[in-house]
Amino acid sequence: MAKENEKYNGTINLPKPLLRMKANLPQTEETWLRFWEDDNVFEKALERRKNSPLFVLHDGPPYANGDIHLGTALNKVLKDAVNKYKLLRGFKTPYVPGWDTHGLPIEQQVTKQTKINPEDFAVTEWRDKCRDFALSYIDKQMKSFKRLGVLGLWKDYYATFKPEYEGKELEILADLAENGFVIRKRRPVYWCPHCKTTLAEAEIEYR
Repeated sequence: MAKENEKYNGTINLPKPLLRMKANLPQTEETWLRFWEDDNVFEKALERRKNSPLFVLHDGPPYANGDIHLGTALNKVLKDAVNKYKLLRGFKTPYVPGWDTHGLPIEQQVTKQTKINPEDFAVTEWRDKCRDFALSYIDKQMKSFKRLGVLGLWKDYYATFKPEYEGKELEILADLAENGFVIRKRRPVYWCPHCKTTLAEAEIEYR
């Protein structure tokens, strides 16, 4: 019966849709994402909004210490939805993505994945290893965020290990100290004898 119907398919005068009958989402999504990036769609949208009211979303950066997970994806997608909504409402939304590349989580992952002892290296060598590790995961996470359709100024991303970022932090710290907002006193702190560093309350595990 199906073969019999096929003989008459070309004889019926039906409208020819411009849209594909099959979505082929895996291929279609990548095509659109590639178009957004190659054609600088976000940058062009910002240029058209150069005289519009400014909307800046201050995004707490993720750690560059592993692949993204559901929590990371949810966080980034929700913020991206807000930015896109504001952009469509006529605001200029120059979203600059960034990564936190300092701290214990990255050092722990380097130790865990490479099976090396930090004490076997000079401080500068150990920092270089942590920096290389963080850079590799910035690249991986950036690709994942782009695959989720997140729009941003990806070429201008910031990372807390960049010299200009560290320099600005030191400048602000110096201003705070000069104005009496930085003090030095004794107080009890959480200390990890294995990592030889202080710990934040969020890092404490009670057993």
